[in-house]
Amino acid sequence: MNRTPVDEERLRRLLGGADLAWLLERVRRRLERGQPLTGLVSLATPTPAQRAAAEHLLGRAPGGGRALTVRLDAVDAVLVRSGISPEGLTAAATTLTGPVVPLEETRRSEDQAWEEAYAPLTALVAEIPHLAEWAGRIRTEGIVRRLARTPESARALLDRTARVLRELPVDPPRSLPVFAAETLGGAHALDDGTPSATLCLSGIRALTGHPDGAGAAWRRAAWASVGLLRDDVSSTVLTLNLRGTPALDWMADVGDPSVLTLRQLAHRPPRTTPPVVHVCENPAVLSAAADAHGPDALPLVCLQGQPSAAALALLAHLHELGATFRYHGDFDWGGLRIATTLRQHVPWRPWRYTAGDYRAAVAAASPTPQPLTGTVAASPWEPDLAMALTEHGVRIEEETVLDVLLADLAG
Repeated sequence: MNRTPVDEERLRRLLGGADLAWLLERVRRRLERGQPLTGLVSLATPTPAQRAAAEHLLGRAPGGGRALTVRLDAVDAVLVRSGISPEGLTAAATTLTGPVVPLEETRRSEDQAWEEAYAPLTALVAEIPHLAEWAGRIRTEGIVRRLARTPESARALLDRTARVLRELPVDPPRSLPVFAAETLGGAHALDDGTPSATLCLSGIRALTGHPDGAGAAWRRAAWASVGLLRDDVSSTVLTLNLRGTPALDWMADVGDPSVLTLRQLAHRPPRTTPPVVHVCENPAVLSAAADAHGPDALPLVCLQGQPSAAALALLAHLHELGATFRYHGDFDWGGLRIATTLRQHVPWRPWRYTAGDYRAAVAAASPTPQPLTGTVAASPWEPDLAMALTEHGVRIEEETVLDVLLADLAG
């Protein structure tokens, strides 16, 4: 069907100026929504120039009042009657602003684009069915949309994530930057805070069962759980009288503490383990054991607070070699959280770390211990311990019970 052409030059002079852009925006919005171009549209606080442009368009003042109100039927009639746009306001608006795609069609196209963006994830789940629940969760929770914003970026992000997860776990352990360079083409592609690192860490939790967490130490531990060493020299663990490498044997012979890096544990872990390894939270305990017992002290590992990637790697290795662990930490909420985190990685039995031990320490404490502070935590290995802390409301640090701990460590 032949259409009567729009007089575009006259149309731009009449309707295409900046002072009527608000009117065209409202017309286009109605067209996108499939609404008729009839009735009134208003501009709440028009400028004098916008009022003058509307008056020029209609050939009369559009009406009094603070708001500027224009009847779309009247604009349509002007365009048809003048011959500027014989087919009316719809043809004029598309001439000035381009073809209009209905919002419903736009949404359908966008939904289809997002569905196609998840293709790398679908293929990954077909290869690794264990990741199906995780894949469903990141779709429903919208994490990919938040990280990528557009379907095109999302597909690229999921493609990178799938490439990484297909290669995990890595054995023997490798440098994370080197792995990122080889797998994704850039040494910084999995740096902290990048969308790829965020999504890959989420997948690693599903792949390995690594507990949820936050912070740099947790991220190092999560990467290490699949054999990727984010920082293989600054993550360390303190030990006393462990053996199994020439360096450890030499230090144990003289009864001095050793500092093991994550790199050492990845490349040269101990070849042997004692049947029982004691584990403490604070360096003061390990230092005092070295002073008191030297080479006769029982083997001891110190977490130095929240367990580092190096500490977790060492304990996991010793557990694989057959070691059992006896653990003691501070009697406070932070101490319970550290113990719980450790328990999620390796099994351990309490070492004077029960409700009875806490009550005995409270009774013997002098001067009065400091009050408990912070958020209450659980003690899954013995619920009575958390209840006892709540009951007494004081914290007992490891240094407070150092004498009994040292007696246990005498070889």
